[in-house]
Amino acid sequence: MRRREFIGFVSGAAVAWPLATQAQQTMPVIGFLHQGPLPSPSLRTAFRKGMIEAGVSDGLSITIEDRWADGRYDRLPALAAELVSRRVTVIAADFLPAALAAKAATQTVPIVFVSGSDPIGSGLVSSINRPTGNVTGIAFMFTRLGAKNLELLRELVPSATVIAVLANPINPNAEPQLRDLQAAAGTLGVQLVTIRASNEAEIDSIFPTLPHRQVGALIITADGYFIGRQDQFVALANRHAIPTIYPTRHFVEAGGLMSYGASLPDAFRQCGLYVGKIIRGAKPADLPVLQPSTYELVINLKTAKKLGLTVPPTLQALADEVIE
Repeated sequence: MRRREFIGFVSGAAVAWPLATQAQQTMPVIGFLHQGPLPSPSLRTAFRKGMIEAGVSDGLSITIEDRWADGRYDRLPALAAELVSRRVTVIAADFLPAALAAKAATQTVPIVFVSGSDPIGSGLVSSINRPTGNVTGIAFMFTRLGAKNLELLRELVPSATVIAVLANPINPNAEPQLRDLQAAAGTLGVQLVTIRASNEAEIDSIFPTLPHRQVGALIITADGYFIGRQDQFVALANRHAIPTIYPTRHFVEAGGLMSYGASLPDAFRQCGLYVGKIIRGAKPADLPVLQPSTYELVINLKTAKKLGLTVPPTLQALADEVIE
């Protein structure tokens, strides 16, 4: 398993984050709005790396004002407004609800989002190549991966004719993902069961019901709150022996079965790169929305063995990483 660099940070409203030891020349303030919990230290490391790549290390000390909703998306508008009132230099927003709240809160403060949705269809920008206004970012397009997720599950668990998909009903990104999956299920001849959960208790209550509903496999959709609850999902899926595919690799590194999607650390690195460029004077309208050119498949063979699954050699050959 690849190990990632971890750095410590304070779970509070502001984090002083020096990027160089030279004399202070200015003190930009980054407002970071999170729809779920605070991001993991590895994602924060990736964000910092992007800013350094943009050249934000020439005597600058960076202050980060973190605000997080921890899955309570109704809190996001007030948190976004609070960051605007702090007169931050730029707002970074992880995932669609946070990005939409930030956009609604200001038309002047630059915003850089990380989102799994179609940025035009969701209303974040009007153009990919030349976004107008104060918003740009990184769109890793999880809403277009439904067919591939189903294909991978069917190859690994060919007996699964009923596949459940878990979505967060308060996330505006959920319905596009479900539509994509429903269309793919019809083509593949799979019965898709939609399950919704938006908090810890609802997630806990769902898994014991799946075997009784003849569910043979499960898809976890991309959602900022879900991504922050990797340990809960992995423990429940493995305890109830439900073969599950996740949206990002960190689920698999934590013991999950399989993931397919864009690299979340790389998305945070690119977000940091854009934030750094804006701090150095770039305008959001001059920074095209970035999209991934590749997606990564990660498989945990140890977990497959515990679930009584044999991973076909063809599937192993497709994987970008196999954890043994």
